[in-house]
Amino acid sequence: MDEQVTQRPEAESPKAGGRSDWWSGIFTDWVLSATWGAVFGLDQLTKYLVRANLRLGESWPAEGFARITHGTNTGTIFGLFSGQTVLLTVLSFGAIAFLFYFYRTHALPSPFLRFAIGLLLGGAFGNLLDRLRMGTVTDFVDIGPWPIFNVADSSIVVGIALMVTLSVFTTKTEQPGQKANAPPGDGA
Repeated sequence: MDEQVTQRPEAESPKAGGRSDWWSGIFTDWVLSATWGAVFGLDQLTKYLVRANLRLGESWPAEGFARITHGTNTGTIFGLFSGQTVLLTVLSFGAIAFLFYFYRTHALPSPFLRFAIGLLLGGAFGNLLDRLRMGTVTDFVDIGPWPIFNVADSSIVVGIALMVTLSVFTTKTEQPGQKANAPPGDGA
């Protein structure tokens, strides 16, 4: 006797929209996961290599416009809020929670928006791990007059710039009565 198996559509699944679906969506989104995983991994690898091969304050090459200089930072990007490790750790957790919330509240975020969120998450997790483990963030990219920074800082700046750019262009192209990310002609 053949049994007919019917699968319920995703929307009718008992887990759809629940906590399990919420987390699985974040970790199965390959754009988001690959981006934040790559940024986090590259950030931690480069920081490890700098700590293992250069003394604090040492640069390679010793002179020049662009160098690798082993530095630390107890503040944020550009050395802002120096010495505020506890506050910055709490704010990092808050920023990560907000990014997860932001991702989940946008019905079908574009691949570019998911990439931007991935950059922000990878950078936030990278610097947060340094703060939790060492109380300071390892910096090493030393270019001209700029303060020394790292891969996580760079990805955060690029992620913010990309999100701002996307929000400006999405707002300009949206028609009255049309939902963001909805195909043209699907407005209500």
